[in-house]
Amino acid sequence: MPAITVPDLTVLPRIAVGPGVERGVRSVTSAPSGFEGEGFPVRRAFAGVDLADLDPFIHMDQMGEVEYAPGEPKGTPWHPHRGFETVTYILDGIFDHHDSHGGGGTITDGDTQWMTAGSGLLHIEAPPEHLVVSGGRFHGIQLWVNLPRADKWAKPAYQDLRGGDVGLLTSEDGGALVRLIAGDVAGHTGPGRTHTPISLVHATVSPGARLQLPWRRDFNALVYVLAGQGSVGSSRRPVRKGQLVVLGQGDHIRVDAATSQPLAEPDLDVLVLGGLPIREPIAWAGPFVMNTRAEVIQAFEDFQAGKLGSIPAVHGAPTTLTEG
Repeated sequence: MPAITVPDLTVLPRIAVGPGVERGVRSVTSAPSGFEGEGFPVRRAFAGVDLADLDPFIHMDQMGEVEYAPGEPKGTPWHPHRGFETVTYILDGIFDHHDSHGGGGTITDGDTQWMTAGSGLLHIEAPPEHLVVSGGRFHGIQLWVNLPRADKWAKPAYQDLRGGDVGLLTSEDGGALVRLIAGDVAGHTGPGRTHTPISLVHATVSPGARLQLPWRRDFNALVYVLAGQGSVGSSRRPVRKGQLVVLGQGDHIRVDAATSQPLAEPDLDVLVLGGLPIREPIAWAGPFVMNTRAEVIQAFEDFQAGKLGSIPAVHGAPTTLTEG
């Protein structure tokens, strides 16, 4: 995983963990595989988990990990969104983004695109043309973060977060690289600006090492395994690649990497995420996440009437619209 790394973890600030309760494991689920957009493979990380346990998150895909042959890289066609934010984090490969409000750019290893759909827009995500020609490796995450009722009609916005901008920390034992993308952990703050209070961390834990993260007691807590194997929580629940752990209440999160890792995955890589639950009604259909069914119907009508924006004249970009 070539997301941003540091050759010497000992130079990084260490995460101090004070007294408190380790969060226990409430559930472990395995992400089923599927396809998204024009056919790129995904793992549905939140499948089978109650939305109340995910709040304020809605949906997360692990995109790839896949090695494309020349001509194979795929993305999504133009499509609408309203009522939430998308967070696209690239671990390996290159992705382009364009939207109808002028946001966009290219992200690669360790970069993040944070799009606030708010009142609504159209956007497209696709590999750049040179990657389609050459083929190559692709691996990333897309997370959907709900917006509270007061922000669902906010003006669309876009944040381009470079890998070098994330907060870099290490664990108390110096065996884990912690990339803080958004939120606050142990007095350190990530670059992502959020409407809904959340924390988002990508951690690489060396074999036999332990990661302990102080975590706001009023936040929920989720751990998703991107690669490797280990254990999570006060019960040391075994976990492996493609599994999501929902944790209970407490003051800090514990993740231990197994001393023996798969040959192709030398470390335990996890996403740790959590936020302040919004606790509002959710009406969700396809690309729209609102509070009522009537608002979802209105979103579809507004999209069909062209009120969510028009496709900009982006050189080489497909111009086919889809409602998915």
